[in-house]
Amino acid sequence: MEKKTKTRNLVIMIVVLVVLVAVVGGVYLMNRPQTTAGDKTIIVEVVTDDGTYENRVSTDAEYLGEALRSEGLIAGEESEYGLFVKTVYNITVDDALEQWWCLTKGGEEVMTGVDTTPIEDGDTFEFTLTTGY
Repeated sequence: MEKKTKTRNLVIMIVVLVVLVAVVGGVYLMNRPQTTAGDKTIIVEVVTDDGTYENRVSTDAEYLGEALRSEGLIAGEESEYGLFVKTVYNITVDDALEQWWCLTKGGEEVMTGVDTTPIEDGDTFEFTLTTGY
């Protein structure tokens, strides 16, 4: 009798886990940033101590990383979270100085990585070379 109870409890736990994973996956799919198909033009500004550089990028990509990679404007290290940007417009961060690129859109910090940041026609993004972690 005890073996049947353990088996039944295990089956119930597995079913609950599968349902939980399905619910979390569904919530993510419903709330993920929406993309826009088709041609679009975005502005990308690079802000350093030496000044601000602006570039217009015309693309049919739906995500920022894809658009900037295809133009050869960014590079970095791939990770499980997507591209960790280390180089923007041939300016590479200096790890010894604790430098990193801060990505903003219209002056507000972007909470997604470049590979998951959707773009729309007319968007303006800024990459600011930042020192200190």
